[in-house]
Amino acid sequence: LNFFGVSGTTLNIYSEVGLITLVGLITKHGILMCEVAKEEQINHGRNRIEAITVAAKVRLRPILMTTAAMIAGLIPLLYASGAGAVMRFSMGVVIVAGLAIGTLFTLFVLPVIYTFLASEHKPLPVFEENVKPVENVNHT
Repeated sequence: LNFFGVSGTTLNIYSEVGLITLVGLITKHGILMCEVAKEEQINHGRNRIEAITVAAKVRLRPILMTTAAMIAGLIPLLYASGAGAVMRFSMGVVIVAGLAIGTLFTLFVLPVIYTFLASEHKPLPVFEENVKPVENVNHT
């Protein structure tokens, strides 16, 4: 089974571990972006489009840094030689290619889907305290 036509590797246990790792990391990016958007709606009273725009701006740098660090850490798997290098290569290919594609989807497709599927969250009420300081209190 030639799973990766470009790289010539197959779907094996190492590439499946890479898929699990990839799903976890890309899911984390999406969950955090949606959570920031929800918090923007609740805490700042923004609508869905404004909230996901702010969330995309806030999460852009952490997403790109995480992706770059992960890809940089996997480069040795792509260029390794020796015993087991072919198996580790398939895991590296899955994660690197998947991170590149998944990051693009997180940054460009997720905001569009969020604007259509997310519900509007009502902002939290603002409580103003009209508390006067207590003067001359005797506790005798």
